[in-house]
Amino acid sequence: MSAEPISISPTQNTALDASSLSSQSSSLPLWDRLSTWASENKAIVYTIAGVAVVVTGAGVVYYRSGSRVSDSESNSEEKKRISKKERRKAKKEKEKEKEQTQPESKNTPDEYSKSKVSTVESDLFENLPHIDESTIDTLSEQDRKDYASTLKAAGNKAYGDKSYNEAIDLYGKAILCKPDPIFYSNRAACYNALGDWDKVVEDTSAALALDNEYVKALNRRANAYEHLERLSEALLDYTASCIIDEFRNTQSSNSVERLLKKVAEAKGKAILDGKEKKLPSPTFVTNYLQSFRPRPRPEGLDENADLDEESGKGQLRAGLVAMEKKTGDGYDAASAAFDKALELRDLGPHEAFAYNMRGTFRYLRGENADALKDLDRSVELQPSLTQSYIKRASMHLELGNREGAALDFEKAMAQKQDDPDIYYHRAQLHFILAEFAEAAKDYQKSIDLDKDFIFSHIQLGVTQYKMGSIASSMATFRRCIKNFDKTPDVYNYYGELLLDQQKYSEAIEKFETAIEMEKQTKPLGMNVLPLINKALALFQWKQDFQEAEKLCQKALISKPTIYSGSKGSGLTLLSVDPECDIAVATMAQLLLQQGKVTDALKYFERAAELSRTEGEIVNALSYAEATRTQLEVQEKYPKLRDKLQGQGMGGQLGGPAMR
Repeated sequence: MSAEPISISPTQNTALDASSLSSQSSSLPLWDRLSTWASENKAIVYTIAGVAVVVTGAGVVYYRSGSRVSDSESNSEEKKRISKKERRKAKKEKEKEKEQTQPESKNTPDEYSKSKVSTVESDLFENLPHIDESTIDTLSEQDRKDYASTLKAAGNKAYGDKSYNEAIDLYGKAILCKPDPIFYSNRAACYNALGDWDKVVEDTSAALALDNEYVKALNRRANAYEHLERLSEALLDYTASCIIDEFRNTQSSNSVERLLKKVAEAKGKAILDGKEKKLPSPTFVTNYLQSFRPRPRPEGLDENADLDEESGKGQLRAGLVAMEKKTGDGYDAASAAFDKALELRDLGPHEAFAYNMRGTFRYLRGENADALKDLDRSVELQPSLTQSYIKRASMHLELGNREGAALDFEKAMAQKQDDPDIYYHRAQLHFILAEFAEAAKDYQKSIDLDKDFIFSHIQLGVTQYKMGSIASSMATFRRCIKNFDKTPDVYNYYGELLLDQQKYSEAIEKFETAIEMEKQTKPLGMNVLPLINKALALFQWKQDFQEAEKLCQKALISKPTIYSGSKGSGLTLLSVDPECDIAVATMAQLLLQQGKVTDALKYFERAAELSRTEGEIVNALSYAEATRTQLEVQEKYPKLRDKLQGQGMGGQLGGPAMR
């Protein structure tokens, strides 16, 4: 589990999504805030740059954070809060949704009801005109219009009686008299009832050729496309429908979200199957590794030990040395050295430790099955190596095995009850499950056993904040700054809490302090999160896209750069983590909100490439597919963007800030 605080907002609802849990990497708080921002500001997100559509809720990475209640309690409280007026509105909405697949009646072209046909109309049904291609040309324009109306009414009655083939014939004759989008859409409703999806697509397409903003036809065609597994086309139609209908139709909006997730999952599985197994960004790896208290190298693997570099022990030591660089190249070298150490064997008392380290890096590469085998072997060889139990617990949690994770913590405690790492990582489990009181107890126990591990203090402060004890949380962070004044992480996460309280100036000050400390102490392996946090703060406070973009770019450039400014010029290393997925995702969000949709799409796709687990890939692809759909909508329905801007919605680029 990660060393860093998992989230900061005290008011959001929690819903554990075990399938997408990861090791709570460095990206988690920011992904959480980005996803929460999108979820809380759905209408604004949908209308960025005119017609932007961004996934909400369905693709949230890891889990939603906040106070958690049981489903029954949540549903009960929700029912209490819904007023009679809201219930009536919901009932009407449900009735409206039910109408989506039914044909339009004569008098209400946008609605259909099974009302009784008038006596006059009933008489007409007894003497329906004979219409076919050979006789249609003999009719006057007025006769065609009158016959079309009669045939449509008869078709509606047949549909109401579930005589779908008869209704299809009647609507077909009405179309011969007068090609009308409603007639095509009504006939499509019949094909829909019969499950003939190709015919539904054919007729709704004909209707849309006559009226390309016909919402019911769009929804019917989208439904047919979905049944035909033409998901991207279905997504496009539902998106256009939402925009035309001004996002009032809950069913269509939900369909957009459902399809975004469905398309992303399909593409995500393909990406994952063909994805090269490699380590994630150095920021991720560093934060995972530093979640364990630093310990001296095992005896016999120190720098002064006389070891053959091509022996198992020599490679094991080489891996530990490479890890200490905290760079991408260093971590790659460490991973290769641990693999080779076990190939060469002859590890003596260090064999269990070697399996532990190889399992750790296999886990980071996403090779969970092999990683679990390595950790199983490690605890078999040396049960007292509690770190192997802890790491295995985090893997169980990522795979959704909560019971397995809890059992591993129990086994670790049976071996060494006073190991502070056990309590720290068990607290992470409680935190993820929104069991904040239990989490706080374990963080405090970890501190009592070892007060010098900064992340126990940081996590305790974050947990207090999540519990609503704002004053206690801020006091904890002030003590952290006093006792760990040279540690950049303290300033970074304290800044996050200040940002959440909209204390922008103070938050930016803390982020800047963290940035400078990172540059000074880790010039070749700096943590880029303070840069990203500052970018979000500037956006939220001043809507300063330009400066926010620059900061994200710094988090993605890994070469010496010449800078100049009021304080002079010189050479500086702006960043060392071009593969930081959260920096890429943040950049994509900022570009999207400025209407730079094509550029945003590239960054979302890049974020998917960099993602480590299936849940992360699906989340990134959901944003990418939403952005791609926006481009397609703009191309296919250019009037929709103008329509939204005319309603004063297209300019809402900023809206409430990212959180």
